[in-house]
Amino acid sequence: MSDAAAGELIAHGGFEPTGGYKISVRWTPDAALAYMDRQGITPELIAKYPDRFGAFATLPADGPDEALAELAHALDELRLDGVVLTSNVRGRYFGDPSLEPVLAELARRQVPVFVHPVDCPYIDVLGFGRPSSIVEFPFDTARTITNALYTGVFQRYPGLRLILAHCGGALPTPGRRTGEHTVMGRGPKDADIDPAHVAEVLHGLYYDTAFAGSRNSLLPTLEVTTSDHILFGTDWPAAPEPTVVRNIANLTGFDGFTKDELRGVERGNALRLFPRFA
Repeated sequence: MSDAAAGELIAHGGFEPTGGYKISVRWTPDAALAYMDRQGITPELIAKYPDRFGAFATLPADGPDEALAELAHALDELRLDGVVLTSNVRGRYFGDPSLEPVLAELARRQVPVFVHPVDCPYIDVLGFGRPSSIVEFPFDTARTITNALYTGVFQRYPGLRLILAHCGGALPTPGRRTGEHTVMGRGPKDADIDPAHVAEVLHGLYYDTAFAGSRNSLLPTLEVTTSDHILFGTDWPAAPEPTVVRNIANLTGFDGFTKDELRGVERGNALRLFPRFA
């Protein structure tokens, strides 16, 4: 990476990491850049081997104008393959008016969007001093998608193509409950949605198997969607290698997939989202 690009990254205000996950190596811009340099991870690498390497863009949290400018740069100039969004942006969840311009543009472009959880605003109370990945990360994914459902995000932007980390965290298990509550009782400003809409949205989302390759995660996920919407994931390097190995063993040993369905999870399903790798 060039010195100019490295300096720009270090100086950029939107790259401060959030979330309570204790990664084994302390994150700093310099450490991240050094790792990228050691591995040769540059836009030029993707250009040289377009059938082997891809990349997602991260968007600054400064505001919608800055996020939209970075989105256009990443997709139109760098030709990246997708975008990463966090479950909340400084305490603002999908459905918050400040995020509407970004969600609208992502839906217009129909670009794959990887959604990864971060700390909720009240982590100091809810986290009990433990790593957020134990409980709060799964809940924050469920929190932002549920808020998106009830505020009508998917009615306004049906083109959104979201990939949820960790099989959607806690989202699939109460899926029917989430739908049924649309007729039992909603918030005073909620959208006019019904159980069928909730079921349709949950089915249309994509779910990755990072730290979620066991029956505990896969069975609830398959209650709200089908195997062609499940994507292989590892959670490395946040998860240590032994955990990744066990997760993959659970996934490949899961008896709820046929051989063809497992091949789809491992590769084929992702190729439909990212056809340039086919």
